[in-house]
Amino acid sequence: MKRILGVAAFLALAGCQDMPLETEAADTVIKSPTNDNLRLVGGYRSTDDDCQLTGETAYTIEFLDDAADLVSCPTGSDAAQSLVEMYTAREVAQTGGYSVYTIPRR
Repeated sequence: MKRILGVAAFLALAGCQDMPLETEAADTVIKSPTNDNLRLVGGYRSTDDDCQLTGETAYTIEFLDDAADLVSCPTGSDAAQSLVEMYTAREVAQTGGYSVYTIPRR
């Protein structure tokens, strides 16, 4: 009997590991975008900014410029819209739920 209960507990816990991270807001399930193409360094305008300064990867290398910042925001987010409104941000790519922008420094 203990063996059966042990196996049942193991299977229940093993099933939990395959569940994706989700946040429930009202009746909607929202999944945070993830992306292996981007190296997100930190918030662009502040530490808690959804738009992130983006570092060099094999995917982003063609968009990098020494006179501009590369910034990635969740596609369609309010943060992305405000970034475009605040700066001369030009969208250069979309990947894995993110829009990638270049913002001139000069």
